[in-house]
Order: sequence, then structure tokens, then C-alpha cells
Amino acid sequence: MVKMKEQLKKIILASGSPRRRELLAGLGIPFEVVVLPDVDESYPDTVKADDVPEYLAQKKAEAYTSLLTEDGKLVITADTVVILDGRIFGKPQNAEEAIQMLRTLSGKTHHVITGVCLMTRGQKHHFSVRTEVTFKVLAECEIDYYINTYQPFDKAGAYGIQEWIGYIGCTGLKGSYYNVMGLPVQRIYEELEKMVEWTMPTSNGHTQTLGFGKAGDDFF
Repeated sequence: MVKMKEQLKKIILASGSPRRRELLAGLGIPFEVVVLPDVDESYPDTVKADDVPEYLAQKKAEAYTSLLTEDGKLVITADTVVILDGRIFGKPQNAEEAIQMLRTLSGKTHHVITGVCLMTRGQKHHFSVRTEVTFKVLAECEIDYYINTYQPFDKAGAYGIQEWIGYIGCTGLKGSYYNVMGLPVQRIYEELEKMVEWTMPTSNGHTQTLGFGKAGDDFF
């Protein structure tokens, strides 16, 4: 059954991450940032490591349902984790934990998984994107320099691929680079096309309607 798509009025990015703001801005679609305090990010032990980001993205989205007061509003939530050998590496609590994380990732291939939830009053699309990242063997002085200089305590796995450690340490990457930064924007654009339509200005001063993909069918 083909469903009519909503006319997008407002996107709400439910994240305080400056990287996610930067990446979403790159799509050229206006949005505002709303961060609610004390959103529960716990998950049951029964959730598999690979499924945790998508589970948390949906859980975060549910906390923002009160903001969806009219049709056309859409909330974007996301959660990113680093996984190596079934172990989840979240955000380090301190420098020592960050150092230990990079020591563990050194010389190995790990996966970065970002779960995303796009929700309106009538639709909820959720998915996860996986990227494979390989690090060279990192010297202790390189780890110490990076942690002390960049203090990556707000980053899963204790690193930002777009920072110095990515320049000198990443020897291979399979998948979305932007996913490793925290938001798989190409996939988000695809999903938005399925859910909503929106207008963007053109060079001649007119507007063009975007979002002509197949309408989604997972209303809830």
C-alpha cells in the first residue's frame, strides 16, 4: 500500500554532539538542536553488542515524543559505539580509560556502528550503519600525545577519525567515513526521502521539492 508522505516542516536533532550538527548541516536541510537532560541510555544485557546503538537510538527518540506536537516535525536521534571482539567501547570516563581503549584498538581492525532513529508523529524509521576501521600499531607516545592534546572523552572508542589520530593511525576503512564521525548522513538522506518531502532553494531563486523516494510503510 502506497502512503502519502508528510511535508517536512522542522527537523529536530536530538544530540549535543558538535560533529553530528556539522554533518547534518552538510545536507543543507534546516534543523534545530534540542537536548533533553537525563535521557536514560541504559540497555538490557540481553541486547547483542551490534544491536545496542539502534536500540539506544530508538529509546532516545521515545524521550522526545512530546516535541512532536504537529505533523511535519521530525526528530533525529543517534548512538555510536566502537566494537572489537564483541566488546563495546563507549565514551571514556577519563584519560587512563582513553589510553587503555587506544592500546586495545592499536594494530587491530574494529567496527564502528551508529544506530539512527527518524521519528515523526506517524512514522518511525530506524537502522544502523557499520564501518570497518583498521589502526596501525600505535606507539605509546602517539597515544599519550593524542589523548593529552585532543582529550577525546566525548567520543566512542576514545578517538575522532577526523583528528590527528585518524591522520596518522588509520590504515584502512571500509564503509562510511561519516558514520565513524557519528552520523551516516548519506543513509539518513535516503531514509528522509522515503518519509517526507521538503523544499530547498535553487540558484535561480526558486525552490525545488525533494524527497521523491518510495513512501515508507512502517507506521506505528
